[in-house]
Amino acid sequence: MPQPPRPRGLDPHGFIAREGSLARVPVAFRPVVAAVRERLPEVFGARLDGAYLYGSIPRGTARPGRSDLDLFVVLREEPADADHAVVRTLGAALDREFPQIDGVGALLYGRRRLLSEQERYDLGWFVACLCTPLLGADLADHLPRYGPDSLLARETNGDLGRLLPRWRRRIADAGDGEAALRPLVRFMSRHLVRTGFTLVMPRWNGWTSDLPEMAEVCGAYYPGRAAQLRTAARHGHEPVGDPEVLRTYVDDLGPWLAAEYARVHGVKAPRPEDEPAG
Repeated sequence: MPQPPRPRGLDPHGFIAREGSLARVPVAFRPVVAAVRERLPEVFGARLDGAYLYGSIPRGTARPGRSDLDLFVVLREEPADADHAVVRTLGAALDREFPQIDGVGALLYGRRRLLSEQERYDLGWFVACLCTPLLGADLADHLPRYGPDSLLARETNGDLGRLLPRWRRRIADAGDGEAALRPLVRFMSRHLVRTGFTLVMPRWNGWTSDLPEMAEVCGAYYPGRAAQLRTAARHGHEPVGDPEVLRTYVDDLGPWLAAEYARVHGVKAPRPEDEPAG
């Protein structure tokens, strides 16, 4: 079996090192970051607990005109539908104003949920390891250190089986238009590659957020899926509006990955949003 790349991404004690920093933000993206720092307090006021950047911009790998801006916003209380609408409006305005970004992805949560026991190895880990503080106090100070173990694997990406029916509905609702399908291809490609990586993360004993490397690591342990994973990693950066790509995700790669994940790590504990509406 081919050997995976040498593990990295851990500190000297074997914990996942926090990736990204404001110092790594490329010059082209600094005006966008400055606008976010200014506007979020304007729209949320005292309700804003903090905000973080994540993804390629704080890692220093973003490409002008091709990379999106990823935000993680924390409120002092649980957000309402209107708060999510405010964040979407802000993201759309930033996308129109700054050509160096290709879209805005924003996550919005309440402080209490992020620090809850249920989220300690999912959203808590995400904040502590993958997010770069931008505004407010850093919630990582209230969270543990994290190693690349099976518990973390299960609680981050062990819900793919529950997600696939939703993905199928999103694909059906999007129709066949290329403009509508490209964002779905990018999102699902990234999600599947990251899930494939965390499937083997405890065996590899390291961390990376680089999509091609994630695909190579997983493919080394599952060579029969290596080509699919490499293609998905490419589509994660260069999405195509091809419905056949999405069909292979929800009919082949996704179901296999969900079943293997459940076999190896078990299934992620359900969240409130997983429950059917009453």
